[in-house]
Amino acid sequence: MQPVVKLIDIRKTYTTGEIAVHAVRGVTLDIYPGEFVALMGASGSGKSTLMNTLGCLDRPTSGEYYLDGVNVANLDRDDRADIRNHKLGFVFQGFNLLARTSAVENVELPMLYQRDRTSSKEMRQRAMEALEIVGLAQRADHHPSQLSGGQQQRVAIARALVNRPQVILADEPTGNLDTKTSVEVMGVFQKLNDQGITILMVTHELDIARYCKRNLILRDGKLVSDVQVETRMNSEAELRKLAEAEARAKLTGEE
Repeated sequence: MQPVVKLIDIRKTYTTGEIAVHAVRGVTLDIYPGEFVALMGASGSGKSTLMNTLGCLDRPTSGEYYLDGVNVANLDRDDRADIRNHKLGFVFQGFNLLARTSAVENVELPMLYQRDRTSSKEMRQRAMEALEIVGLAQRADHHPSQLSGGQQQRVAIARALVNRPQVILADEPTGNLDTKTSVEVMGVFQKLNDQGITILMVTHELDIARYCKRNLILRDGKLVSDVQVETRMNSEAELRKLAEAEARAKLTGEE
């Protein structure tokens, strides 16, 4: 099996005045179809820079990056934008939904930027299918202000799915959510991954990383740990535990 993401000695250096900042220092990495990977590291570890490279938002200073077999490291801006729209789906911590636009219209947005325009009918159909996958088809006409934080993140996940990408890149997708909602969102990701979708997620939360299959840790721009998750958490089981804890708290009169 060929990796869907292949990094070979990726380096990124920023120059501030006369100071060179080595944000990523020679990362070599393969991610295969169907993996669910957590990328972790402290502030300044290089994970955001690496995520921008993976998302074709920034070019590495040196090294090679193959996405679905295409070397994207040296593509020009338009070609990077094209491959980003077709091969990648993005989920952000802050949801990044348009406030005055319905859920289904938010999901349709990535299709508006395709070179080959999709008909309005097909756009609506594909957007509704994506909302159905994340369990929000019944809220298609609702605006973000009418949705909870977890529902907004599900809309964002549907938006990431709508162009049928090779890889979903999620940047701290549970960072703005409470514990229960975070587990629910991780449940959506686990179900998508069970369907064969490859997911790479940046997180600083160790418990959230345990929902993934593989954990990567960056330190000072270098990949210092790459391990398979041995005792993986299951969202459905964790939600049952939370519900039982809430029930016990009500019975005992605790907060």
